Amino acid sequence: MFSQATKQVTKINARKALALISIATASLSLANTANATIVEIKTSLSPDSIKVNLFDTTTPATVANFLDYVDSGHYTNSVVHRVATDFVVQGGGYKFTGEWPLTSLVASAPVKNEPIYSNVKGTIAMAKKGNDVHSATNQWFFNLKDNSENLDRQNGGFTVFGQVIEGMDIVEQIAQLRLCNNSNLEGIPMVMAEGLTCPDMSAPGMENFVVIEYVGYFDNTKVTDGDLIPLKSKEPDSDGDGVIDISDAFPSDPDKYLPEADAGDSGGSITWFALAMLTLLTMRKRFFKS
Repeated sequence: MFSQATKQVTKINARKALALISIATASLSLANTANATIVEIKTSLSPDSIKVNLFDTTTPATVANFLDYVDSGHYTNSVVHRVATDFVVQGGGYKFTGEWPLTSLVASAPVKNEPIYSNVKGTIAMAKKGNDVHSATNQWFFNLKDNSENLDRQNGGFTVFGQVIEGMDIVEQIAQLRLCNNSNLEGIPMVMAEGLTCPDMSAPGMENFVVIEYVGYFDNTKVTDGDLIPLKSKEPDSDGDGVIDISDAFPSDPDKYLPEADAGDSGGSITWFALAMLTLLTMRKRFFKS
């Protein structure tokens, strides 16, 4: 039977353990909170930037993934590599290194799909591979019109993670440029002098591309996505597994759809959690030995 002193020590240690668990949980929460809500995308086409308000609280894995690329400078000096007329303007995946073809940027691990909002005009969403719901990495696109009937339903729904609040005219200027094809890429927007055509672009320079000069923080002082009223997707995701019901073989059971590799996001939450729990275990040993 435990002595009174032993019981007292056990109670104290239990309280300490609970406090540590609370700290670990809080750390995990902070790791999953995006540290910026409005970003600006500066292109070579305009002295002004495109300002995008991110949906930090409702598409957290996607925002964290995007900001990881921003923090690393991944998008600096990349190029807008695709325009599909009256559809999308796409970037984030390629750069120009002085000659054709465009060079593909190395992407991080895919992020879980979060099909919460509708692909209406002025939103930014993640591009992904065909027939692969959880395959978004570094590429994103602006919707030039209401694409909800297509993109909200296709491939498990495309994750909208922000909306343009300033500079949509710049996006539309990009869409009006002449479009050229090279290698496996179609619809590359090119800046050309009057009278020139795509065959004249056999040896282009950096000035012939829409260069993303940088993507940076514009306002990271507070969460501002609560001020927005984005349109929710009309396609439900009943089990919250990142796959809309019409594309989900098991719409009521998330565990039966998500493959193991997609169980975590690339925003660092798993690493934070592991470190927090390691600290917890180490400190618990110290407490219980004292």
